Amino acid sequence: MSTVAERTETASGYRAGRTLPLRVELLRQLKRRRTLVMGAILAVLPFVLLIAFAIGGDPAGRNGQVTLMDTATASGANFAAVNLFVSAGFLLVIPVALFCGDTVASEAGWSSLRYLLAAPVPRARLLWSKLVVGLGLSLAAMVLLPVVALAAGTAAYGWGPLQIPTGGALDSGTAAQRLAVVVAYIFVSQLVTAGLAFWLSTRTDAPLGAVGGAVGLTIVGNVLDAVTALGHWRDFLPAHWQFAWADAVQPHPEWSGMIQGTAISITYALVLFALAFRGFARKDVVS
Repeated sequence: MSTVAERTETASGYRAGRTLPLRVELLRQLKRRRTLVMGAILAVLPFVLLIAFAIGGDPAGRNGQVTLMDTATASGANFAAVNLFVSAGFLLVIPVALFCGDTVASEAGWSSLRYLLAAPVPRARLLWSKLVVGLGLSLAAMVLLPVVALAAGTAAYGWGPLQIPTGGALDSGTAAQRLAVVVAYIFVSQLVTAGLAFWLSTRTDAPLGAVGGAVGLTIVGNVLDAVTALGHWRDFLPAHWQFAWADAVQPHPEWSGMIQGTAISITYALVLFALAFRGFARKDVVS
């Protein structure tokens, strides 16, 4: 079924690249309640942990073993690293699935998708704008958490080097650079969830189905990675490399795990994004 965009492609003054500007889509998404709620949750989490440590006392290693969690109160940098550690496995999956899975499906659920296409906005342009904004908000969510944690941790525990559980420390400047690398890697590792959510968003009119489906499939991946009987097959699971960033916060960082994890995540994500664009281009949009 041809769209108005296809029929008016050559109309005077029409430019496909000027339809649905990124700033317009960004403002629309920023004003939505779910964006504000998710931002508030991520901003509050560091203070919840501060209260937990204040009530429970400083964490201490068990059986002589010291983990990253045990160094949480050593400095603001350590506190930020702990916040990333406790959030990377699940909490940070939620905003990615929400921002990328809700974006197209919500328009269909509101019966406004067909009107956007009749504006006229080419389908590829619409998907591109929504994908870029969804990924941008996902990245902002991942930056917000460690920034707030670093500020709160520094106020509570002071500015100092990042104490490494296995021994040694990283000076403040190096620690900040390594934490930036960690955030970047976590974002890349979540591209698979973003791809799943975005693809599902183009296949259903139910935002909750797209978001929940992406989160559910991500959890399934984590469960499969825990099945040691799979052996080397786990190397092809994105979940297998999600904590490879821990190698970056060492005196002598090891990059091989992060490189493999990046390659796996980007490969899966590109396939899923391509499926989303291909399927939506042929979809009969009636809502």
